[in-house]
Amino acid sequence: MKLPIVAYGDPVLKKVCVDIEETYPDLQQLIANMFETMNNASGVGLAAPQVGLPIRLFIVDTKADEGEEVFKKVFINAQILEESGEPWAFNEGCLSIPEVREDIMRKPNILISYYDENWKLHEEKVSGFAARVIQHEYDHIEGKLFTDKLSLLRKQLLKSKLDAIAKGNVRTDYKMRYPRQNKKR
Repeated sequence: MKLPIVAYGDPVLKKVCVDIEETYPDLQQLIANMFETMNNASGVGLAAPQVGLPIRLFIVDTKADEGEEVFKKVFINAQILEESGEPWAFNEGCLSIPEVREDIMRKPNILISYYDENWKLHEEKVSGFAARVIQHEYDHIEGKLFTDKLSLLRKQLLKSKLDAIAKGNVRTDYKMRYPRQNKKR
């Protein structure tokens, strides 16, 4: 089932998410719904807060973009243990912030600990585009958005676009859920 993607301005996107247990209700169905939602929206990653749930769950499917191998995984209760390498800029977007793309600096290598969908614990080194997508989605479960990494000036220049998204004045090819109250940012 395709889920509505939460739009910029919804408080759930700014919450630090909580760990979940193996007994989380309907977890496998939630994961399947998140993959369907992400694929329908042509995304490469999706975090639980983006579907309205403040839990430490995100998915990644790079679909062999950027000339790299396919990287498709589920991350539960993830912790980035280390980021390394020279930061590099890449033009990022976000399904919760449609029609906004900005160059964001991130380190190219990470070491991450997480449970997969079968509750097997992993500690893995990831590099390149997949590492970037993981960092972007990890930021979501930490209550951060890619726009938080922008300079104050750049944020000011984007303010009207971001306010329009929060009010539902944006067109997407996928279903979105907009904040009930539009608070000043």
